[in-house]
Amino acid sequence: MKRLFKWLVYILLSLIVVLILFSFYAYNRMRMDEPQITNRTAFNLQGTNINDSIRTCESDWLKHDKSGLYEMRLSGSPLELGVKNGILSKELIAYQEEAFVDEIKKKVPSEYYLNFLKYFIGWFNRDMDNYVPIDNQIEIYGVSQFTDDKYDFIAPKYQRILNYHGAHDIGHALQNMNLVACTGFALWGNKSSDGDLIIGRNFDFFVGKKFAEKKIVAFYKPKDGHQFMFITWGGLTGVVSGMNDAGLTITLNSAKSDIPTAAYTPVSIVARNILQHCSTIDEALTEAKKFKTFVSESFLIGSGKENKAAIIEKSPEITALFKSSQSEIIATNHYQSEAFKNDKLNVENIAESASMYRMKRMHELVDAKDSINYLDVAQVLRDQKGLEGKDIGLCNEKAVNQLIAHHSIIFKPKKMQVWVSTQPFQLGKYICYDLNKIFSDSVNYTSNIHIDSLTIPVDSFLYSQAFKNSQLYRKGVEEINSAKQNNEKLSDAYLQEFINYNPNFFHVYKIVGDYYTSINENEKAIEIYQKAFSCEFPRIIDQKDIEERIEKLENSK
Repeated sequence: MKRLFKWLVYILLSLIVVLILFSFYAYNRMRMDEPQITNRTAFNLQGTNINDSIRTCESDWLKHDKSGLYEMRLSGSPLELGVKNGILSKELIAYQEEAFVDEIKKKVPSEYYLNFLKYFIGWFNRDMDNYVPIDNQIEIYGVSQFTDDKYDFIAPKYQRILNYHGAHDIGHALQNMNLVACTGFALWGNKSSDGDLIIGRNFDFFVGKKFAEKKIVAFYKPKDGHQFMFITWGGLTGVVSGMNDAGLTITLNSAKSDIPTAAYTPVSIVARNILQHCSTIDEALTEAKKFKTFVSESFLIGSGKENKAAIIEKSPEITALFKSSQSEIIATNHYQSEAFKNDKLNVENIAESASMYRMKRMHELVDAKDSINYLDVAQVLRDQKGLEGKDIGLCNEKAVNQLIAHHSIIFKPKKMQVWVSTQPFQLGKYICYDLNKIFSDSVNYTSNIHIDSLTIPVDSFLYSQAFKNSQLYRKGVEEINSAKQNNEKLSDAYLQEFINYNPNFFHVYKIVGDYYTSINENEKAIEIYQKAFSCEFPRIIDQKDIEERIEKLENSK
């Protein structure tokens, strides 16, 4: 017996040692080495507040425009770009990180699972720095030194900010059945009112209302490469929508991917390098091929020099170029090139997601006009209807405008003009910037730097009862989910009122059906679930989900 006890103690001690060694190994594998920086004089730079809305650092500046947008001009080496970014936008970086972390806590309220998620992402991203160019690492390091100490429990500053650059990719990978449903299109020749290339896109990346409130229109003058502008938020140096001084534009659209086993280059970093170092479609394709990504992505590339656009379709294994035979090209969330024609994931995506439906709707909208100008582009990007103008409910993924856009943007590359939407979503006015002036430093940043005469007016939908209903619908979703979690009783009248806010969208019936299921009123739940079948389901999986819920309840009788 004593001998057995000794063996058990020995085994237990051995396991403890193994766990300690594994934890030490895992920690060191998860920890990213900071980039080696020999000249750190950039950290001696200081910021100056000109007034309540303008802050400067040397010749660079950050301005809070009356439109609600933040405008930021940065120049210099990678480290100078990062440090100046941190000095000028420190409060915005803190605000954005808080918004991001708060939204994660809403979605994952359990501290246990949050800790698990933290270590999983740390392990998953353990080698990401090996796939991010050193200039990008140095710039991110510069930014990271101005982040809030209170989030150091998540990870060290540099590691944390670098990981955030892969947040879009990780969310895309882990929620593969719920893609970021962006829409973009480009027109030229006989499709454009003046024959010049024009591009529009909605960036439908929603991480809560707060996350989208403080957008930054950034204008960069790097030491090496092209000057460029892009839409960003505090702490992000990657690009999701932008244009450079050669008239090259880039926007991102996610596609369906296999679940990856490790992180490689975040797609926003790929886009940043294309924008900074390329001036033609072929150069962009060559640059894209240099990187290994861990998710699939479409890069809609517009070229002012060539007066046309194309789509770089990239998976972890293949990079292909899709060109249109007409004077238009549309990007939703599936691939169109021959290289991916028979790809299993792409075929499934086309059949089961909202992507093809949205593309067909885009063709309807574009083909309805003989030629299109920038005002027409905004009208297309704001469209909320289904095929043939059908009412498919507010916030439906099959709509071009799902009322979730972080931003919407329009480019005229030949004229170096860009329009950026203001809050909320793409319903506020679009502000126009002349990049010729901004890139030449001939603009007076102490006054308006945009062109008032080219402002696209606010969408009248913003003042409608339907818009108010969309906000009440979102509020109702939160209230009902909270009631379900806290075992609170809601009246049938309240639940019917919630349905009336958005009666043509299947999701209201799912939310109410789930509530009735939670309080064991199964007959009411089945009745409500069945009403969802009168709606246009965004994806096949949504319809199957409702069918399975009904079947489960009926089998429990």
